[in-house]
Amino acid sequence: MRILIKNATLIDPSHPSHGEILSFLVDEGVISDIGTKITKADRIIEAENLHFSPGWFDPLVSFGEPGYEERETLKNGLFTAASSGFTHIGLLPNVFPVADSQSGIVHQISKSRGAVTSLHPLGSLTEGSLGKNIAELFNMQQVGAIAFYDAYHSLDNPQLLKIALEYSQSFNGLLLSHPSQDSLQANGMMHEGITSTELGLSGIPSIAESIQINRDLEILENSGGQLHIPFVSTSSGVAHIRRAKKKGLAVSCSVGLPHLFFDDKALVDYDTNLKLFPPLRTQEDKNALREGLLDGTIDLVTSMHYPMNLENKDLEFALAQPGSIGLEACFGILCSLFPLEQAIKFLTRGKSLFSIPQNSIAEGQKADITFFNPNQRFALTKSELTSTSKNCAFVGHQMNGKVLGCFHNNQLQWNADTLV
Repeated sequence: MRILIKNATLIDPSHPSHGEILSFLVDEGVISDIGTKITKADRIIEAENLHFSPGWFDPLVSFGEPGYEERETLKNGLFTAASSGFTHIGLLPNVFPVADSQSGIVHQISKSRGAVTSLHPLGSLTEGSLGKNIAELFNMQQVGAIAFYDAYHSLDNPQLLKIALEYSQSFNGLLLSHPSQDSLQANGMMHEGITSTELGLSGIPSIAESIQINRDLEILENSGGQLHIPFVSTSSGVAHIRRAKKKGLAVSCSVGLPHLFFDDKALVDYDTNLKLFPPLRTQEDKNALREGLLDGTIDLVTSMHYPMNLENKDLEFALAQPGSIGLEACFGILCSLFPLEQAIKFLTRGKSLFSIPQNSIAEGQKADITFFNPNQRFALTKSELTSTSKNCAFVGHQMNGKVLGCFHNNQLQWNADTLV
């Protein structure tokens, strides 16, 4: 199959043709010709204000299969990712049974074959994500695990993290440690501050994050290895990581999309879709996160996509489970906060951290491309969500930019109606 992408603007600041309008041919999944006058192909992609970039990556996505298929299946989750422009996702191991062995990783990869979006599993750091015994990290890496994380669970035992960091150096493994101290977050439902007091809700203090991050960074400095801190949400957490990077420690971090857009005042209506973990913090924290992302302290953005079925969300705030889906809103929200070029950087620069190949836009390269219209404005509605669960914090908010589709694994996902 020969597919012609016609008159599309390339957005890739690292590419010599950045900002230029190009036409290019994809022949059996490989970019075979780049020019401006190509006319013959089996199919043609052409759309108003068509833009494209290297394919996007979200390393910290949750679905539900196996164990929680009522929340999301692998098949529909990967379709949602492709429709949202993501050609690669990292899948968290928070399923049942927990992905803490070779068989769990192999199952996820085999179930994802044939999808447009490539699935890259994260294995659990400890057996059952219980924080007691280190899981079979090397064996999981050998069959495709890109990193190791007890998803949304803190590691209370510092000795375990130290041993895991030392052990993982033998195979260049990447470990993640959740940035929250359990005893300080117990029973908390939102950020501890003025708003939590006004709403009468128990809070999770900022020090629950900063203490844990500071501890983990000291362990990293002592033991060596590679550490990624997911879902940073506080200004103090950003400051700790900034200092560690200046020391030369092998630390990276990510921020959740909701923490860049909302703050704790958004909870005044007790919207359970805004109940998240880590919780939404203050305006000052939000500003520090944006600054950290722009200056490179924070390495990448994750949508924090976490489907929850209605039975877990349509409850009193205190009883509802935390989590919001975010893949469908990610591009439109990022473009409402940052210039287009910056948004694309945030969506693509995490690949190298997780050892995901970065295919360039060049002849002879496999096509790994996302298509979008950066000028299309719309308010996101629930009917536009393709996720099985509809717990989206961004419904009703303005999207600055619309995803048109993507091409990856020699397959096209096209959302618009303009395909010839």
